[in-house]
Amino acid sequence: MYSELGKALAFVMCLFGLFIGDVALAQAPRTVFLEDMTWTELRDQVRGGKTTIIIPIGGTEQSGPYVALGKHNVRVKVISGKIAEELGNAIVAPVVAYTPEGSFNPPTEHMKFPGTITISDDAFEKSLESAANSFAIHGFKNIVFLGDHGGYQKDIKVTVARLNKAWTGSSVRAINPPEYYQMSSDGYAEILRKQGIKDDEIGTHAALADTSLQLAVAPQMVRQAELKAAAKPSQSDGVYGGDPRRSTAELGELGIDAIIRVTVQAIRRDTGNP
Repeated sequence: MYSELGKALAFVMCLFGLFIGDVALAQAPRTVFLEDMTWTELRDQVRGGKTTIIIPIGGTEQSGPYVALGKHNVRVKVISGKIAEELGNAIVAPVVAYTPEGSFNPPTEHMKFPGTITISDDAFEKSLESAANSFAIHGFKNIVFLGDHGGYQKDIKVTVARLNKAWTGSSVRAINPPEYYQMSSDGYAEILRKQGIKDDEIGTHAALADTSLQLAVAPQMVRQAELKAAAKPSQSDGVYGGDPRRSTAELGELGIDAIIRVTVQAIRRDTGNP
């Protein structure tokens, strides 16, 4: 009797397991990040209407003694993910982490600080162009470039123009909404001024604005205890034009929310998908 009962229970559990497995296979992946999907999951997402791909562009560079070198890479990935979720029809490509950061013979700009990685403008532009053409082959119609760093904005514009010229007559287009970087820089500085923050704190690199944005998306990348105990850092420390010591996640969230809002609006405008 018990043997028969055991067989029956085993059979029921087997059927239940198959059912759960089928349900799991039928569910769409709960991620907007391409690198977390299988190729079949991505194929089905594109066929289902997710034909906008966001290519986040970061950069590996010094950001003073108190912010980790991967600042731009992490920040642009987090923000791009939130933008894709808001859009509802977008996938996020892997972050482009190798970008122009000055020359290395002799070292210029951020290359004077250990850990910064640079590539030539030509190599950078060709990498973006190759990635975009790859996504076009796979069925994406809107290739959106979001660059988190000011130094290569011109390179992105050149690449977008070249791609759109090559794609003339097709349904594929490259898009580089200027609102993303504008709000990350000048737009966010204006938000901070309205909060009573002075320009000599806001800065242009690794100062209060930059550090607050990072605290809002990845606080583990900011050495907060050391920062609060530090003397005011200078340009020789890699901090340009400001003072990061009063940075907060709350101030950063004001900027992150604004960046997401204006960029979503811009992408919807440029793709004709309100």
